[in-house]
Amino acid sequence: MLNGNWKKRRISSQLAEKITRIAEEQGYAVNMQASLLRREKSRIIGMIVPKYDNRYFGSIVETFEIMARDRGLFPIITCTLRDPDLEVEAARTMLSYQVEWLISTGATDPDRITDICLAAGTRSLNLDLPGTKATSIISDNFAGARELTRRTLINVERKTGAKSPLLFIGGRGRDHNTADRIRGFRMAHQDLDVPIEEHHILACGYAPEKAAQALSTMADSEGSVPRGMFVNSTISLEGVMRWIKTSPHFEGTSPIIGCFDWDPFVALLGHDIEMARQDVPSMLTAVFNIVEKAGGDTRKLIEIPPIFA
Repeated sequence: MLNGNWKKRRISSQLAEKITRIAEEQGYAVNMQASLLRREKSRIIGMIVPKYDNRYFGSIVETFEIMARDRGLFPIITCTLRDPDLEVEAARTMLSYQVEWLISTGATDPDRITDICLAAGTRSLNLDLPGTKATSIISDNFAGARELTRRTLINVERKTGAKSPLLFIGGRGRDHNTADRIRGFRMAHQDLDVPIEEHHILACGYAPEKAAQALSTMADSEGSVPRGMFVNSTISLEGVMRWIKTSPHFEGTSPIIGCFDWDPFVALLGHDIEMARQDVPSMLTAVFNIVEKAGGDTRKLIEIPPIFA
């Protein structure tokens, strides 16, 4: 019935809904391998990722596959588009294939996925965004943002001859990572005795068009935008550079940017851009160290420092 064949069996919709609700509450997943019987170990490891549209998540996926196969594991990966319902659907489907571990990467609600895994007797880990019910491996967002902001502020002073606060743009303020980066952003301004402009912290989302719109709105209301910027991802950076290209505000000069993300093609833009590269190999090494030890502390937060060139 949980396969969706309740109509063929002439089961009432009310009974079907009741059984489905109970199954969801208990973390039940349809067993796609039942006909083959359960092996002692499936050797399957699953991962959900929110997007494929930047180098960071692409690098996570590629490195994860390589490291899994090197350990005799078979990786299954699916993109959930930052959609909570898709995340749950993906988790249940992977559990039906009896994954031994499920890695939730950038999940909107990692604790919900952990609960589903616990109910099914499957181990889980969080990557990129932390949860409270399973070990989480993330970048050290606070320290990384503090250092990136420091470097960018120094670049601004060196190129303009004056201390000026930066504009923070991109990300979602309710996310752990963005919140920690904003803390680091504030702290670096304090470290260098640069007064911060709180209304210049624009956690407007990651989409390029949102970054471009936020800059356009600021330019319309204030007549200008700061030359120095902290951009919260290469996705947001796309929108920033798109706006700069079409705007008269940077004619004859160039922005001074720090980006909490990394892409080798950014160097071709010809602008002053400092980048923090999230250490994907070290993050995934931490993941597989836990997998190989089959557990350990189930609520540990592991923070990996980003890399600066």
